[in-house]
Amino acid sequence: MADRGSRRGRRRERRDAGISAVEVVFIAPLIILFILVLVGFGQLVAGRSAVDGAARDAARAGSLERDSAAAKQQAEAVATEQLKDICRGGITVEPEQSSHQPGTLYTVTVSCDVKALDLLGLPLTDRLSGTSTAPIDFYRRSGN
Repeated sequence: MADRGSRRGRRRERRDAGISAVEVVFIAPLIILFILVLVGFGQLVAGRSAVDGAARDAARAGSLERDSAAAKQQAEAVATEQLKDICRGGITVEPEQSSHQPGTLYTVTVSCDVKALDLLGLPLTDRLSGTSTAPIDFYRRSGN
């Protein structure tokens, strides 16, 4: 009887011998794909945060200038510098037209195509935009 039990055990071991390798072959690519999708969406969230931050800083930089032309130029420079590694293609900076007088508000909208899902090899672009407003200071730059 002891001989019969050991034969059954050996047969079961032979039947289950390659099942772990099959599980790994099927499950590992799914796990890797899931991780890559999470990383891609994480980059999308980071891109949203970066665009909002660039809009905030561009509005603040523009509010410190003496006139609307200099304000737009400074806002574009700040947004472009902050988003150069985040966005693909051009970065659009659109200030709201105002008189640019002290005590008023300077509003700017920054938008660009974020490189979120490029990591996965998917050429999908997501156009994100952020709007921010800053008060135009009474004590602005001297205009030198």
